[in-house]
Amino acid sequence: MRFDLTDLRLFLSVVECGSLTHGAQAMHLALASVSERIAGMESALGAPLLERNRRGVRTTAAGDALVRHARAILGQVEQMRGDLRSYATGLRGRIRLLSNTASMAAFVPPQLCRFLASHADLSVDLEERPSSEIVQALVGRRADLGIVADITDLGSLQTHLIAHDQLVVVASRAHRVAALASVSFAEILDEPIVGMADTALETHLAERASRLGRQLNYRVQFRSVEHVAMLVEAGIGISILSHAMGHSLRRNLAIVPLAEPWAARRLYLCARDFSALTPHADLLARQLMAGDMADG
Repeated sequence: MRFDLTDLRLFLSVVECGSLTHGAQAMHLALASVSERIAGMESALGAPLLERNRRGVRTTAAGDALVRHARAILGQVEQMRGDLRSYATGLRGRIRLLSNTASMAAFVPPQLCRFLASHADLSVDLEERPSSEIVQALVGRRADLGIVADITDLGSLQTHLIAHDQLVVVASRAHRVAALASVSFAEILDEPIVGMADTALETHLAERASRLGRQLNYRVQFRSVEHVAMLVEAGIGISILSHAMGHSLRRNLAIVPLAEPWAARRLYLCARDFSALTPHADLLARQLMAGDMADG
């Protein structure tokens, strides 16, 4: 059984007009052609759709069911056309943005807030990933834009500096590192860690620890930074966070910079080719560049 959109529109026209003649006139078709198409629909269905009488036509039970489905289908088609028409202006679409942990913590949320408030027809698919994976995704055309740290080989990607970042150790005021001006990564590897779960930062720190032949001693991991802060304040362990994330915590905690050069990072907005971005991805890129924190 195959009905095309013309069949459905024709059938609804006949039903709404109450007769084959008036339905044919509304569709600007010959009566014979309309009658033939309705008969073809009934043959394909194997059941009558209309009952003919001297006053015109009325639907059978099968016809009533077809009316409901035809109206739903044609309504969805019109909605689809309206949605797709918006794409022609370049002002509707989805943008895939990948971000590392540092920029996700402080830079990205306020920028997306401004962007989405200004562009009601645009949506952003945002995902947190390690910087190395972001580069691979951009090269493989699996994302429009990415924000990465400069510790990653950026290859042939085009870049724009948007922010600086420093990794810090967050500890209770009673912890031994609280009085230090800075602390090395190796010094804290034996410490119990309260970590952020499923983050790109966790992957990066694990890699750095493995280079020293060590691994981080996680006592517990949370998705919420506030939960991390609560346990750190209680002396359960220390945590390693971005500077922006650490200073966003409303608790009495010590924040000590990691001493390693790799802990001081620059964050870059990246794309395969900024001049080849879609119109909506270009709008987001301009927002992120205009709102950069490179001097802050």
